[in-house]
Amino acid sequence: MTRTRFLAALVMAPVAIAAILLLPTEWMMALAAVLFLAGLWEWFDLAEIDDTLARTVLLVANLGVMVAIVWASRWSAGFTLVLFKLASVIGVIWWLLALLWLGRYKFASDHDTHARVFKLAAGALAVIPAWCALAWIHAEEPNGHRWLLTALAIVWAADTGAYFAGRKFGGRVFGSRKLAPLVSPNKTIEGLVGGVVAGIVVGMAFSQFAGAPPSQLPAVALVALAAVLFSVVGDLFESLLKRHAGVKDSGDLIPGHGGILDRIDGVLAALPVFALGKALLGF
Repeated sequence: MTRTRFLAALVMAPVAIAAILLLPTEWMMALAAVLFLAGLWEWFDLAEIDDTLARTVLLVANLGVMVAIVWASRWSAGFTLVLFKLASVIGVIWWLLALLWLGRYKFASDHDTHARVFKLAAGALAVIPAWCALAWIHAEEPNGHRWLLTALAIVWAADTGAYFAGRKFGGRVFGSRKLAPLVSPNKTIEGLVGGVVAGIVVGMAFSQFAGAPPSQLPAVALVALAAVLFSVVGDLFESLLKRHAGVKDSGDLIPGHGGILDRIDGVLAALPVFALGKALLGF
């Protein structure tokens, strides 16, 4: 499985990096919309929306919100990112609420209409703010494309660091204590620590590529820490949905990785946090 994961990542990573660094923001937004909406389609499956027509209508509705945000951001003097920033703040608030949801494992687990409503709302609040945050980061000058790569590299590094640290040290430092045994029994505290360390180190390194002076490294490290922790919340929340639905993966599109949502769950939570932290700390 590790070899399959590695080969799949070897194909996907260069494509993603090239798109981030070479595409103009409007094309990057379009590509990200396709990817995020594909993940949202899988989210509908985890919310047990089985009817294809209903899922299509819901997907078009979320796409309509994205289009409306872009349309409302145009004005005579050019383009404003205000709505994108507001949506990013809403995203951060949502993921804080999701953390509370994780502490109440059985909430909305009964497969009835109300459970679906909560999970559909959660999907919109996860995907649309993340897409807005991606656009905000990529569009800002200077070096917005490099800062977006930095944000994503933090999540990728944290995911990889957690995977290998968990395999190597899981259960050896904190004993039998698990990170979230009800939601994801295989995730260890050792893995979390490894992911945090990897995310911060990679974030600081990539921030130099993005143009951050050495004096801003502490601020970058702080935002990287927050982004990693929120990415874990995103990962755990998707695990919660899969537990409720009784499935192992959100899909099987990516060999060794599962579905698209399995790959972007941490990104959805980390992007709004990184965008807001970057703005507040001024780097």
